[in-house]
Amino acid sequence: MSQDNRHELRPLANRRRAFLLPGSLIVLALIAAGFYFQHSSSPDEKSASKGGKRGHDEDAPAVVAIESAGKADFPVYLNGLGTVTALRTVTVRPRVDGELVRVVFSEGQMVKEGDLLAEIDPRPFQVQLQQVEGQLMRDEALLKNAQIDHDRYQTLLEQDSISAQQTMTQEAQVKQYQGIVEMDKAQVNNAKLQLSYARLTAPISGRVGLRQIDQGNIVHANDTNGLVVITQLQPVSVVFTLPEDNVQAVVQRWRSNEAVRVEAYDRAGKTKLADGKLLALDNQIDPTTGTLKLKAQFDNNERTLFANQFVNIKMHLDTLPGVTVVSSAAIQHDTQGSFVYVVGQEKTAQVRRITLGPTEGDKVAVLSNLAADETVVVDGVDKLHEGSRVDIAQKNGLAVAADPNMQAKPEGTSRKKDKRP
Repeated sequence: MSQDNRHELRPLANRRRAFLLPGSLIVLALIAAGFYFQHSSSPDEKSASKGGKRGHDEDAPAVVAIESAGKADFPVYLNGLGTVTALRTVTVRPRVDGELVRVVFSEGQMVKEGDLLAEIDPRPFQVQLQQVEGQLMRDEALLKNAQIDHDRYQTLLEQDSISAQQTMTQEAQVKQYQGIVEMDKAQVNNAKLQLSYARLTAPISGRVGLRQIDQGNIVHANDTNGLVVITQLQPVSVVFTLPEDNVQAVVQRWRSNEAVRVEAYDRAGKTKLADGKLLALDNQIDPTTGTLKLKAQFDNNERTLFANQFVNIKMHLDTLPGVTVVSSAAIQHDTQGSFVYVVGQEKTAQVRRITLGPTEGDKVAVLSNLAADETVVVDGVDKLHEGSRVDIAQKNGLAVAADPNMQAKPEGTSRKKDKRP
């Protein structure tokens, strides 16, 4: 082919390539669109294509657990923090000096008032007692001799055989010996007292602590540690505090002159340790904490309370007769206040505004707008709104068989018209 013909064919080839390029782009665009629609189909269509199952139904009932509101006398308690305080705590100290020759108590033992705890060497005090008793016998003999002389002088004075001055002098001597004898008797009593101090006995009934000094040591009356500490645990008191907002209610209850029941619980507040009664109220509110101190007394027959033990206190303030009671799980709150979801016979949830009373454990007293035997939702409330249809799975803690009328419709039907093209 000549060179001129080749130059004539080049523009024709260029025009063909320009015509084919837009067509290729259109084909690629159609392929991409088909791929997109294939992979972006709705979940319902995918489910139908895979198994013929329908998607999520927006009108499906919410599965909930309900309970029936009860009616009962509801106790009102005030809760506080307290510390167990012994009514009496005594440190047993020696009252005389000497060697500790015997210790007869065991650490942690319960003792009664007057029980022997320990003994100091009594021999020095026995010797001292013998000395003063001998001195007393001597002085009593001198007194008796002076009284005989005085009687003889009285006879001679009546016979006018002696002067009155001698008789008066003898009478004064008798009185002098009487005084000496009285002093000797006092010394004898003091020696007996010192001897009794050699026996260390329990001044109160209670539990003894750890021994502070061992047998064989020399003890002194001015020892600071003492021998042992005894703490009275029966009865025992608890000092606890309540907020000042409760003071007026407590005072009114205290003025009724009826016993106010108080319960002591462990640190976790789960195990009850003892029952007691309110004993006294403090006369002022602590300005630093805004609380009032109260004292309760417990018999502590089970010996479950120890001095300085931390306890939780529940004081029975009042009892509300015949109020509606529900579980605290049923109570909901929003900006308008407290409410519950009430389930009627149509199995729809209705919002009910209520007035709450006191709470005790997992139960709450409802003061208004809820009657006994009405059913409220206690589980599954996060799925509910006004007028929601419900499917009851549990009632009063027991499983309930599913309602066939509340189940999903068969494949190919829907409660709500599908508006998708």
